[in-house]
Amino acid sequence: MTVEAAEHAPTASEYIVHHLGHFSTHHQTKIVDFSILNVDTIFWSVFSGVIACLFMYLAARKATSGVPGRFQAFVEMVVEMVEDQSKAIVHGNRAFIAPVALTVFVWVALMNSLDFLPVDLASGIFRLFGMGEMHHRIVPTADLNGTLGIALGVLALMLYYSVKIKGAGGFIHELFAAPFGIWMAPFNLLLNIIEFAAKTVSLGMRLFGNMYAGELLFLLIALLGSTATAFGFVGHVIAGSIWAIFHILIVLLQAFIFMMLTLVYLGQAHEAH
Repeated sequence: MTVEAAEHAPTASEYIVHHLGHFSTHHQTKIVDFSILNVDTIFWSVFSGVIACLFMYLAARKATSGVPGRFQAFVEMVVEMVEDQSKAIVHGNRAFIAPVALTVFVWVALMNSLDFLPVDLASGIFRLFGMGEMHHRIVPTADLNGTLGIALGVLALMLYYSVKIKGAGGFIHELFAAPFGIWMAPFNLLLNIIEFAAKTVSLGMRLFGNMYAGELLFLLIALLGSTATAFGFVGHVIAGSIWAIFHILIVLLQAFIFMMLTLVYLGQAHEAH
């Protein structure tokens, strides 16, 4: 039985390809196909969002004016950090922007933190319920569709505040007149469109690239542990522990960078060229 199991065991490349697959509505055959929905990305994104809202609701409900507990003190530190950054970057009404930045930070941090779950957890649960080797990825920010979706939300806010602060006429005039003057209107329009597109794509790609690389490294470490040797097991434990500790910094840093860039882009929408 051991020999037969070994013969049917996936190769390293098959193992990685399987774990990088998505639970989708149908198989993707083209590079770009907007008819496909990655159900796993949608589920875990919504799940993280619900947990983030519940987390902040409990913090607000349990807040007291006396000596704060550890949970309240932690939440107050996060809120203070976001408030200070928004105050320094956005020069205008921050009644909506600061809460948005806080939501983005907590939400992205929770989605990134899903990377700490065992890489074979989803496959093991599916096998337990007799569902076979289904493709399922837990980390939504390791899916380019997920990160670009959030980036498109930030783009919508950028356009909204550009129109709200400058007016529709002022925003359109800025598109054609900035930065080289109205006499270079076609070139200015092209440059501004490229700027909006570059901000959106870079915002989504940066988060995706870091989380995808982290997920891939966890898979390689898991492969090291699958080797039936003492060195493989010890190496798996040591490498996995070191990378998990280092990955805590990456998870929080990427959430912070995403939040900061969101504030920077919204701050730029408040300023006239």
